Amino acid sequence: MLRSEKKSLYRFFALYVSLITIAMVLLAFYYYESQRQLMLSDKRATLAQYAYVQTKRLKVLHHFFPERREYPRDPSFKSAIYDIQYNKIFSLLESEDVSFDEEITLKDGYIHYLKGLDTFYLGTRYLIIEIKDDGLWLQKIWHDLLLYGSIAFVLFLLLGIYLAKLFLKPMRDSIMLLDRFIKDTTHELNTPLSAILANIEMMDTEVMVEKNRKKLERITIAAKTVSILYKDLTYLTLEQEKKNEDEVLDIKAIIKDRVEYFDVLARSKQVSFKLSLGDATILMDRRKFTRIIDNLISNAIKYNKRKGEIRIVLEKHRLSISDTGIGIAEEKIPFMFDRYLRFNRSEGGFGVGLSIVKKILDEYGIRIEVTSKESEGTRMVLIWSE
Repeated sequence: MLRSEKKSLYRFFALYVSLITIAMVLLAFYYYESQRQLMLSDKRATLAQYAYVQTKRLKVLHHFFPERREYPRDPSFKSAIYDIQYNKIFSLLESEDVSFDEEITLKDGYIHYLKGLDTFYLGTRYLIIEIKDDGLWLQKIWHDLLLYGSIAFVLFLLLGIYLAKLFLKPMRDSIMLLDRFIKDTTHELNTPLSAILANIEMMDTEVMVEKNRKKLERITIAAKTVSILYKDLTYLTLEQEKKNEDEVLDIKAIIKDRVEYFDVLARSKQVSFKLSLGDATILMDRRKFTRIIDNLISNAIKYNKRKGEIRIVLEKHRLSISDTGIGIAEEKIPFMFDRYLRFNRSEGGFGVGLSIVKKILDEYGIRIEVTSKESEGTRMVLIWSE
């Protein structure tokens, strides 16, 4: 799966899971509230009966006051009485957080039932009946939410996977179509390209007039440009699965050879090379290492400015290739190794070169660091261990 495809998938899932989570939280809250109201509704009849009994007791106490001063108690509930100004007259409540706005409330694990008295026994306007909440309804809610919520979440995730595949199918189909096109194109390019390069090498430029030499140079530039693309496509479609033939490579010699190969392309844009090459080696397949160097130098030429410069610095376990080209925005750097992605549509190619580079580097555990600034250039540094 390509990085762009993965990024699209991650974005979709992040948005999808966020929306599903919000929806499930809202449903859970609604379910909690409905169950709480249902529980309070079930308790209301019992609490109303307790309030009726306590009111009768207050009536008796009122008529025999002050001979009787003991406030009536009951093992089934606690109670309190308040006057018309909400001032407490007497209370046995465990929770003193009393609300006078609702008939029945649940706070701090206690259920309060509010009853207004028309006859002010002992100056009482409000009677509060309190019972302890057993919490069984809440345990049931948690059980239902965890069980059915988990099932629903898994089902929604499966639906999300199906939708993601459905949405990404056009992208994948396009990539597969492009892959097939590249394979067919690569096959057809082989014979004519080989013939062109062979004939160019056999031509004797010494007997040519200057006008024809320039024409041949342009043909050479075009042929080598196509050759680089052909090698990338060949590697991509046919050669990348070949078994590696690792050997100790003289990096300095390979770079000099590839700079000489690309010299005609660089001169066409009046781009100059500045080399600072120390001695360095690496254990690697020569074919794959050449693909890395060719792509990095080719890009440095392609995206460079006219009369620009390419600086190649080789140190032990470190290779730096920088140019004075157009550069790219910093936020685009993480995506420059995605296959088929090109940031400059004015230049040719399929956008596979840097994808090949990254794949080979990852295979051999070589780290690449990219720094770039628009209109100033790009620097790529390869770092490897012993």
